[in-house]
Amino acid sequence: MRLNHTNRFAFFVTNDRSLRGIISMIIHRFSHVLMSSFAAALVTVTVAAKDAQKKKYDTPKQPWSAYKVHDMDRPHPKKVKSKKALTTPPPAGAVVLFDGKNADAFDRAWQVKDGILIATKHPKPKTRGDVRTKQSFRDLTLHVEWRIPAGRKIEGQKGGNSGIFLMDRYEIQVQESHTNVTYADGQAAALYGQVPPSINPSAPQGEWQSYDITFKAPVYGADGFEKPAYITVIHNGVKVHDNQKIYGLTTHRKVAKYPPTHPDKAPIRLQWHNDPIEFRNIWVKEL
Repeated sequence: MRLNHTNRFAFFVTNDRSLRGIISMIIHRFSHVLMSSFAAALVTVTVAAKDAQKKKYDTPKQPWSAYKVHDMDRPHPKKVKSKKALTTPPPAGAVVLFDGKNADAFDRAWQVKDGILIATKHPKPKTRGDVRTKQSFRDLTLHVEWRIPAGRKIEGQKGGNSGIFLMDRYEIQVQESHTNVTYADGQAAALYGQVPPSINPSAPQGEWQSYDITFKAPVYGADGFEKPAYITVIHNGVKVHDNQKIYGLTTHRKVAKYPPTHPDKAPIRLQWHNDPIEFRNIWVKEL
């Protein structure tokens, strides 16, 4: 059949529509294939990353729990509505460790700026930047306010990490745990490497937070270790550890245990973990 101009137009329109339909069907089918492939690849990468994390933290099992040290499969405490820091002034008889003026209570100077004590790298290469109180303590109540600067990239244990060590040996973790996810026994207010907090009242990054800690030292006698230490922690006004047994010295990737000997008193230590964590209003009262 000979096509006139009208028939030719109708022919091409009809075939163009058919062609569009075929192309649409091909794209539709291929998009499903591509999406399925992408989803499968994403799952593979996610599983691989998690497996890598698990391999990294292939640690021994804790005798006191069903989990390994730094177990990536350990459930995280429930996140509750964020609470604000308690700005509690030092009571009568308290030893003020930092009131915004200077860092004289510590063995070396972290930066003090605008009334804030900022964790600072040690000037000597390959030297830890932690600071310790000049005075030693035993049983105590300790108030600390801390903040992770806004805008810092946080990923797991990197970017917003510090710690508060009682008797220079037992750490309560300082960490961004409002949105950041890490192993449960390494998040904010965890008894590091041992026990996660019972609940998570962490405030957003850039806001001040507070710890109120009551610590009772371990008991040693003539024959060595007799009784463990215990700790109560109130995070932003919420009790997250209630007379919690401490199972030994803070360690990384190892099971905590008590040493054969132990000092009667020791300093409080603030940890430098390569992050400029900020502190204010630090005081301690001996019990």
